[in-house]
Amino acid sequence: MSCGPVCTNLGLKPGQRLTVKGKIAPSAKSFVMNLGKDASHLGLHFNPRFDAHGDVNTIVCNSKKVEEWGAEHRETVFPFQKGGIAEITFGINPNDVTVHLPGHQFTFPNRLGLSVFDYFDTQGDFTLQSLSWE
Repeated sequence: MSCGPVCTNLGLKPGQRLTVKGKIAPSAKSFVMNLGKDASHLGLHFNPRFDAHGDVNTIVCNSKKVEEWGAEHRETVFPFQKGGIAEITFGINPNDVTVHLPGHQFTFPNRLGLSVFDYFDTQGDFTLQSLSWE
């Protein structure tokens, strides 16, 4: 999976939001956005899958502590289109992350108990166009 930009020292705390905009490849199979402390401690692994790992049009979320993955969480609402533009906002809360998608939102628990999210990266069939936080 190709790796995009990596951001460190973000300092995202509860009450703040990270908005990601980009273009999905026309032949996309999947893409990933990771939020956490660092590459080994991911509070949220966000993985929309068009057709990958046995999933079709499914968003798979997980967390990772060192090399240990947690239980996968699947969302069946899939607002992404191959070749389209994606805008996703991650709202940081004390106990979870709210993922805002076009026409849908869901929460994912902060399993690692992170008080600050310093790390963000993108991978796969997605080209980052802008990143903003407030």
